[in-house]
Amino acid sequence: MKRLSPPERASIVDLAHDGRGVARIDGKTVFVADALPGESIELRRVARHRNYDEAVLERVIVASPSRVTPRCRHFGTCGGCSLQHLAPDAQLEFKQRQLLENLTRIGQVTPQRILEPLAGPIWHYRRRARLGVKRVAKKGRVLVGFRERSAPYVADLAECVVLEPPVDGLLSPLASLIDGLSIASRVPQIEVAVAPPDTALVLRVLDAPSAADRDRLADFERDYAVRLYLQSGGPETVTALTVGKPQLAYRLPDQQLSISFEPTDFVQVNATLNQAMIGRALTVLAPQPSDAVLDLYCGLGNFSLPLARRSRRVVGVEGANELVERARANAEANAIGNVEFHRADLMATVQEGSWARDRYDLVLLDPPRAGAREVLPTVVASEPRRIVYVSCHPGSLARDAGLLVSEHGYTLSAAGVMDMFPHTNHVEAMAVFERSPGAAA
Repeated sequence: MKRLSPPERASIVDLAHDGRGVARIDGKTVFVADALPGESIELRRVARHRNYDEAVLERVIVASPSRVTPRCRHFGTCGGCSLQHLAPDAQLEFKQRQLLENLTRIGQVTPQRILEPLAGPIWHYRRRARLGVKRVAKKGRVLVGFRERSAPYVADLAECVVLEPPVDGLLSPLASLIDGLSIASRVPQIEVAVAPPDTALVLRVLDAPSAADRDRLADFERDYAVRLYLQSGGPETVTALTVGKPQLAYRLPDQQLSISFEPTDFVQVNATLNQAMIGRALTVLAPQPSDAVLDLYCGLGNFSLPLARRSRRVVGVEGANELVERARANAEANAIGNVEFHRADLMATVQEGSWARDRYDLVLLDPPRAGAREVLPTVVASEPRRIVYVSCHPGSLARDAGLLVSEHGYTLSAAGVMDMFPHTNHVEAMAVFERSPGAAA
């Protein structure tokens, strides 16, 4: 039996980037899950390291004014959320502080203006998710859900209050469905995409389902009004269980656009925040009818198509061929003729193609977590007057912000967070860069 450390009292002085409370005990940092700054607590250490220890919260002696009761009964076990015990406004403050600290520490830059945080619904907001599936012999049944906190196991969930309907209530029915298949132990994952009125569920299958399995899947599809897909390998192997159904699409009502996509394509997780994010990008980028705009990491055209409605010309660039093709189809379906899309490896240090030699008045960047360092020389080559950077990782944003300011003659005029993932420690942000007067080419 594992020996437990004795309980200790401590004061929490900060929140770490992953949302754990930070205590200092005899000069050593101790990270405490579910503890909040300003609290007096009792903890037990569960892991010791050379420079820090890890602990679990045993008891809150004096609670933070920002502490709230988590809405989800699975909070603390499920790894899908880490901050449900922190009030929503305090979550935003934490994320804004993370952004500014990264900009200062890594990029050595400070925005001239702090953008008001973008926020939306904090419950039932996730239209995209990847759920684990596992048949657990000890429980005698299949589990469907997110992974447990700090563990590789699938959490035993009955519901999820951050998933969009109807998937929020489908975890148990999905578990029963898979439990009844002949390949129950060979279905490790379900990918979710909600695009009202449609819901797509992509089952990763390591073995082909039998005829009886397919009948059971078809019954579930009909009874729960969802679309089931099977995936035996890479994204190219995704096939609909029932053929002939229309393509998935999400709508951008403010721009009167419809964006079609496949169930495993990347789309922003939070539909409400995506619409607000596009609105803010249009406001801060401020395209004029005479402007040429470059949209890098453009995906399906999420920013390109709204920008095209306000600009002379938009060029979107993306690394995946299939997304480029779908972006072109989305432009045609929405009758937008002043946008073009190109495929390019944006992780390469030298960009090839005519698009990279053209001149642009404005640039929008929406890179993955690794950031946009390799493509920055291409971004600044034509000296665009303004760059808007949409980030899903404050560290890579801060690094790239430092390069744009120190090496390429830009000023960080504004930055702020966007709460794409409430109750998690994910920090999404937008930063605005203006070309400094008199900057060298």
